[in-house]
Amino acid sequence: MLFEKLQHWLLPAELKQHIDEAPKPLGSLEYDRWGYHKETAYKAAAITRLLYEKYFRVEAYGREHIPATGRVLIIANHSGHLPLDGTLIGYSLLTNPYAPRVPRAMIERFFTGVPYIGNWMNNLGAVTGEVQNCHDMLMQDEAVIVFPEGVRGTGKGFAKRYQLQRFGSGFMHIAIETNTPIIPVGVIGCEEALPMFGNAKGLAKRFGLPYVPIAPPFALPTKVTLNFGEPMHFEGPIHCEEDLEAKVNVVKAKIRELIQEGQAKRS
Repeated sequence: MLFEKLQHWLLPAELKQHIDEAPKPLGSLEYDRWGYHKETAYKAAAITRLLYEKYFRVEAYGREHIPATGRVLIIANHSGHLPLDGTLIGYSLLTNPYAPRVPRAMIERFFTGVPYIGNWMNNLGAVTGEVQNCHDMLMQDEAVIVFPEGVRGTGKGFAKRYQLQRFGSGFMHIAIETNTPIIPVGVIGCEEALPMFGNAKGLAKRFGLPYVPIAPPFALPTKVTLNFGEPMHFEGPIHCEEDLEAKVNVVKAKIRELIQEGQAKRS
C-alpha cells in the first residue's frame, strides 16, 4: 500500500496517461525502432517532475503555440554544459495543458557512446543527431527537439552565457523538405544552473570528448524559464548558401528575442 501511494505520488495518473497516449508504434517489448522504451519513460518522468516543479521551478510560456498533432521541430538555444535544457523542454511538452506531446530529442553522438548513459537517453527518446533520423521521425509526425548550436553552445562557458553561437543549417533543410513548422524556444536559467568555468582540455582529449567542464559537481537550484514562440514556416527552394543562412538567421534572431523576453519575465 505504501509503495503504491509513493508510486502514484511520483507518477500521477495524468502524467502516466500522457505517456500511454503518445502515438508511438511499439514492439512487443515496448520499444520503438529508435530505442524509446515506455517503462523507462515512466521512471524518467517521475524523477523529472520533481526537478521541473520543485528544484528548478520551471515556468513555461507560449505552449499554446505547439501543435497538438503532426510533425514539428522544436528549435532552442543550448543552455548549460549538460542536456538539462532538452530534459526540461521535453517534460514541458509532455505536461502541456493545451496539447501534451511526448517529444524526441536529437543529441550529440558522443552522448550515445557513453556506457549506460547513452542507452538510458536512447530509451527516453533521444536519438543521435543525424539528418536521416530526424527526417524519418518527422515523417512519422513526431515532435523533435533540436539544438542547432550543438557542442558550440554547451561548451562555450559561463562567461559567454546567452551569447548564441553559430547555428548549424541542417534543421532548416529538413524543415523545408518535410514541410515542418518550427517552434523557436528561448531557454533561460540553465546557464546559471550548470555554470562552466573552464575546460579540462587534457582530460577531454584523453577520453575523446569535446570538453570536460570545470564546474560545480551538481546542478544549482536556479529558476528556469522556457519561452515558446509562434510557429515559423519556411518554403523552398533554397537557391544558394546565402539564402539558407538568411533563413537560419531569422530563427536565430527570434530565439534571441525570446531569450530577452524570458529574462525580463524571470527577473
